[in-house]
Amino acid sequence: MSQFNQGTNPYPQTSQPAARPVFPSTTFPPQQTNQQPYHTPQPQQHTTESSYASPRPTFTGSPQAPVQPAAPAGPAMNVAPTATFDEKKAEVVRIAREFFRGVPDWVTFFREILGVEGVIQRLFTQPEEFTKFEQSDEYGEIQLMIVKLRERTNVQNESKEPTRVITVRLPKSLHESLRVEAHSRRTSMNKLCISKLLQVIDDSMIPND
Repeated sequence: MSQFNQGTNPYPQTSQPAARPVFPSTTFPPQQTNQQPYHTPQPQQHTTESSYASPRPTFTGSPQAPVQPAAPAGPAMNVAPTATFDEKKAEVVRIAREFFRGVPDWVTFFREILGVEGVIQRLFTQPEEFTKFEQSDEYGEIQLMIVKLRERTNVQNESKEPTRVITVRLPKSLHESLRVEAHSRRTSMNKLCISKLLQVIDDSMIPND
């Protein structure tokens, strides 16, 4: 026998492999208490259709109407309604001339100067003063300004102010007369009627109902 196989060899040769230790199937190594589990079961919640909807805000108090934007102010005036008639007349002409130089469309000019809330109505609050101003040369000058603006303004460049339609019953002879007059003046019946409506009419020329 060789020297290697003498009693000095600490590893004896065996024909059978070493048996592996067998652990019971119910035995597990102890878990560390400070280790967090990978998944913590959450309590199941029953979701309904209403749970997906966002909560609706609640309001208290009475509903309020929406705030309307303030109407744009007209041309500024340098005199008060308590001024004299001549001062008011001069102020109207000054504003009209200044506004006319801005070359507005005739509808805007009429609304700001002659309209219900225009300069003339705001200054001449008394019917007697208003009638007296209509008979003045200054009022005639303002009427000529409207004519000039109507000549410059075409349909495309007119103000975006809403229009209204009125139905006027006319005798056939009067309608024919207006049609012939519009043809002779080389204008439309609509423009002719507007021109006549812009003119001052004396009260004595209007029959009472």
